[in-house]
Amino acid sequence: MAPISEKMHCAAILEKLNELIEFVEECADRFGLETKKKFGLLVAVEEAFVNICSYAYPDGEGEAEISCATEGDAFVFEIADHGRPFDVLSLPDPDITLDVMDREIGGLGVYFIRKLTDDVSYRRENGRNILRMVLKRREDGNP
Repeated sequence: MAPISEKMHCAAILEKLNELIEFVEECADRFGLETKKKFGLLVAVEEAFVNICSYAYPDGEGEAEISCATEGDAFVFEIADHGRPFDVLSLPDPDITLDVMDREIGGLGVYFIRKLTDDVSYRRENGRNILRMVLKRREDGNP
């Protein structure tokens, strides 16, 4: 299988979400990502993009840079923005033991990103926030 290395730029507006999801899904399908893992990836991608649209550019519109690539037997998704510096992974996990009515609003998106990927990391580089998600091809780790 040939390595995948695809990039996309789009306005950081919610109207671009479907286009972004289609791009990532096509790349994940070409890689052969297991259906369950692909579903988790798409949920995590949606959460990350919505966060950028909602918080990265408080003074106006900005752009998101998306890349999908393969590294050995792993699928790597990165989403970057030039918005205000913010490490989304610095947020604590919500207390999911509480009753829904007793929980704070928000915080589940980052929780989903952490739980639905095999590895996730954040870095600030060249004025950009970069969120990196890595997923092994299959749940059991086999090719």
